[in-house]
Amino acid sequence: MDVSATITRLFVYPIKSCAGVELPQATLTETGLEFDRAWMVVDAQGVFVTQRELPRMALVQPELKTFEMVLRAPGMLALHIALDKVEQPVQATVWKDTVAAYDMGDVAAQWFSDFLGKSLRLVRFNPDHRRLSSAQWTGDAEGLNQFSDGYAVLVISEASLDGLNQRLAAAGEAEVGMQRFRPNIVLSGIDAHDEDRLDELLVTTAQGEARLRMVKPCPRCPIPNIDPRTAISTPTVGDMLQTYRQTAVVGGAVAFGMNAIVLDGVDFELRTGQAAAADYKFD
Repeated sequence: MDVSATITRLFVYPIKSCAGVELPQATLTETGLEFDRAWMVVDAQGVFVTQRELPRMALVQPELKTFEMVLRAPGMLALHIALDKVEQPVQATVWKDTVAAYDMGDVAAQWFSDFLGKSLRLVRFNPDHRRLSSAQWTGDAEGLNQFSDGYAVLVISEASLDGLNQRLAAAGEAEVGMQRFRPNIVLSGIDAHDEDRLDELLVTTAQGEARLRMVKPCPRCPIPNIDPRTAISTPTVGDMLQTYRQTAVVGGAVAFGMNAIVLDGVDFELRTGQAAAADYKFD
C-alpha cells in the first residue's frame, strides 16, 4: 500500500444541512454511516432546503440516543424524534432526484417552521428506495446514498484543513474548524489533499476490512463560509480556497475533500484510531 493513515474523527449529519454529531464509532451501511442524512427538511412542495438559503439550520443540534434523536436549537424546547417511527409516505426532492420518504408529523413540522421562519416539514428517507450516485463517477460500482448531496461518505485529511488554516493565519484571518466542511471520516497521516489521489481506502475493523472507493472531489458551495457556532456567513473561507483549490476534474470548481462510496464492509463498525491504507490512483 502506498499510504497508511488513521481515522481520527467520525461525524454523522442525521438531518441534511443541520449540525453534525461527532462519534467515537459508527456503523457502516451501504448508504454511508448509519443515520447520516437519513432526515431532511423540505418546503411546502417537498423540495429540500439547506443552509444555503436558511443558515440558521446550522444551529439545529441533534443528539443520537438509543431509541430517539433529540433536537435542540436556541430559544426552542427540545424536539424528540423516535428512531423507529414515521408517519405517512411522501415524495421528497433533493437536487434532481425525487425519492420515496416518510413525513415525520405535524409537531416536527411546526418546530422547524417556528425556528426557521417559513413553512417546513421534516421527512425521513425510505430505506426501500435506492438512490444511486452518478455512474459517471462510480464506474462499474453501484453507489447508494440517502439525502446526501450525492455520495455515501466524505473523506477529508487533517493536513488539508491545516493547509487552509496556515493560509488563513498568514492572511491575518481566524482559523476554522473541520465542522465547516462536514466530513464523515477524517484521516491523519497523509499529506494535504492526498485524499484526492487515493483509489480505494481499506479500513481495518474488528469485523474485517471495509473498502471505500474514492470517486469524486467534493465541489464546495458557500456552506463552508458559515460559522457553525453562530450561523453567520463571511466570504473568507471561500475566497481563500479560490486561490489554490480550483480543480480541473470538476470543471474548475473549488474542491475540498473526496466523496467515496461503500464497496465492502456493510454493518462493520468504524472507530476512531482504526488504521486505513490506500494506493494512489493513476488515471
